[in-house]
Amino acid sequence: MQGFRILVLVLLIISTGAAYAYTIQTADKGAEQIELFGGKSGPVPFPHRLHQEVLPDCAVCHELFPQEAGAIEKLKASGDLKKKQIMNKHCTKCHKKLKKEGQKTGPTTCKSCHIKK
Repeated sequence: MQGFRILVLVLLIISTGAAYAYTIQTADKGAEQIELFGGKSGPVPFPHRLHQEVLPDCAVCHELFPQEAGAIEKLKASGDLKKKQIMNKHCTKCHKKLKKEGQKTGPTTCKSCHIKK
């Protein structure tokens, strides 16, 4: 009987933790639109909410950088990210793959993302 009580308690803790984790992931959607620093080529308007709706999991992008404003620039400044690492090896790679599959996708060239002011 004691073993059963412990099992029930463990399952309750796990399910409560899972529900809490789900709430954290879904409660704060972040900004609808974000402007990313784009260096000399100009800023990059980023439709954050659209990506949240299309991608199955935030970790698709956020495995590379934390979910906080300015995270990409901080990682570049510290040398933990290379200058074009995310855009070239992640964003455009994904967009080109979707385009090749005949699916609707975002831009696949640098100039179609960067906006000169």
